[in-house]
Amino acid sequence: MTVRYFAAARAAAGTEEETLKVAAGTTVADVIQILALRDKQLDRVLQRCSYLCDNIAIRDTATVIESGQTLDVLPPFAGG
Repeated sequence: MTVRYFAAARAAAGTEEETLKVAAGTTVADVIQILALRDKQLDRVLQRCSYLCDNIAIRDTATVIESGQTLDVLPPFAGG
């Protein structure tokens, strides 16, 4: 699967995009936990983010994500 980071999430992750190998049955929450364990700053950002899977908003992080999918990590945006 591909994880794409935007704005503050990109800064905290230190990359725009990365590829992760996920096992069958892996949820969005599992991916968030894996990423959060890497870095405290990234963990703080991830707690405030919303997520899209293949351009569809994720309302429930118990949603299963598969190897060919893309997860977008979107921190809160300000502006008008």
